[in-house]
Amino acid sequence: MTDTALVSPNVVLTDRAAKRVSRILSKEPAGTVLRISVAGGGCSGFQYEYNLVQEKPGSDDTVLQKGDAVVLIDSMSLEFMGGSEIDFVDDLIGQAFQIRNPNAVASCGCGTSFAV
Repeated sequence: MTDTALVSPNVVLTDRAAKRVSRILSKEPAGTVLRISVAGGGCSGFQYEYNLVQEKPGSDDTVLQKGDAVVLIDSMSLEFMGGSEIDFVDDLIGQAFQIRNPNAVASCGCGTSFAV
């Protein structure tokens, strides 16, 4: 089975990530989406934030949609995430969304914060 992905202008959402987002959203009220953003903080300077929100996309949002999975990324966060791949990993260490960001020059051990 190949892992195809949906490509926005700058971000890729893998099949694994889309399936996990769909599963999470299926347990939430209708209209709920996953918003991924970049905020200052974390041990490397910036960190990813994942929030389930009930909102329609804003005019500056990038919308990644695959099946029932809907992910929003605001334009400011997209500047830090351009060219990234959003994936979901399930291994011996645990389950987590993983963002492979080509703009990050360093990241923490857990992969939730990064430096540019």
